[in-house]
Amino acid sequence: MASGDRVAIITGGANGIGKACARRLSEDGCRVVIADIDTAAGTALASELGGERGRALFVPCDVSDRLSVSNLLAETRSAFDRLDILVNNAGIVARGDILELSEADFDRVIGVNLRGAFLVARACAKQMVEQIEDSSERADDARRRYAIINMSSVNGIMAIPDQLAYCTSKGALNQLTKSMALALAKYGIRVNAIGPGSINTDVLKAVNDDKAAMDKMLSRTPMHRIGDPDEIASVASFLASKDSSYITGTTIYADGGRLALNYIVPTDQ
Repeated sequence: MASGDRVAIITGGANGIGKACARRLSEDGCRVVIADIDTAAGTALASELGGERGRALFVPCDVSDRLSVSNLLAETRSAFDRLDILVNNAGIVARGDILELSEADFDRVIGVNLRGAFLVARACAKQMVEQIEDSSERADDARRRYAIINMSSVNGIMAIPDQLAYCTSKGALNQLTKSMALALAKYGIRVNAIGPGSINTDVLKAVNDDKAAMDKMLSRTPMHRIGDPDEIASVASFLASKDSSYITGTTIYADGGRLALNYIVPTDQ
């Protein structure tokens, strides 16, 4: 089926990587549902991507809240009557190591990054399975249409001492991706993840103005530059497309070579 027939939900879709993914999937011909707690940015993006023409929709959503996630699916069905792609992107950070991190901050990060990813993925997977069964679609055909993409991180493998909750959530998200992929393979729903390295989003604004911090970051990035959100969106576009129909249960790391590096590189290249 044509990509224009497909509907994609992007959580955390109003800003940063999520925004880039929403734009790219819209360019690919998908109708997009932008789910976020940032109403102003989400509404503006939906308008930009063709909300008045029925090509985009913003739905306020706190992914850590089950009722909010249920409403997201209800609004998606009401507007577009189906769902084909999920980009499970919503995420937050909270600074603190094992000696300093509060229970409240740990719970807040896990609530969004892991529990939220689970709640959204479960709701979306159930919707996809229902569609596949109702249409008696063959798994080989469904694999070209249905995709769930979780936004992980290089910090799901590596670690930062004072980002204990974030690193924990992303490591668990990698395992969630694998387990989901195994359970949904028989239906033809592919589940993969993307593990970005250092990407030029609001989180890195402070680093951009701090030469010492930037040099430190680039010293562990063989490509010697910060990635762009559009580069992550390109990976999401591929994983959502029929070109990746034989890929499931894996994480693609778009990290400028960081995971391959067991040293540091000069910063004066």
